[in-house]
Amino acid sequence: MTEKNLTKLNKSSLGDNESTRTAEHFISPPVDIFETEDGLTLVADVPGLDDSSLQVSVDKGILTIEGRAVAGEGNLLYREFSMTGYWRQFQLPDSFAADKAQAKMANGVLSLYLPKTEAAKPRRIDVSVH
Repeated sequence: MTEKNLTKLNKSSLGDNESTRTAEHFISPPVDIFETEDGLTLVADVPGLDDSSLQVSVDKGILTIEGRAVAGEGNLLYREFSMTGYWRQFQLPDSFAADKAQAKMANGVLSLYLPKTEAAKPRRIDVSVH
């Protein structure tokens, strides 16, 4: 698989996320993507999110990671930084089984595993000698 197969969608390809939603600011979380013979693992840094504030979905081959960080409860008395939302999308090739994806969240890091379809996995063909 090459980087061309897993396309990062940007504002010009899907429209500007910030203009199509609200006036809120969204951060594009940094990701690392690893490929093995069995699938892809995507690791995204999303501090401030937990499993209830993070949404990961695949629709028509587009993987979307989004969530809104919450700073705390009660009346805000003083603020030096702003918790913000995260939003990022990738176009997935058909060789991955999105319906079998698994996601884990730990310490502000999302780990998402997307297995390859059986047809996309490399196969070894045994050769017999006569």
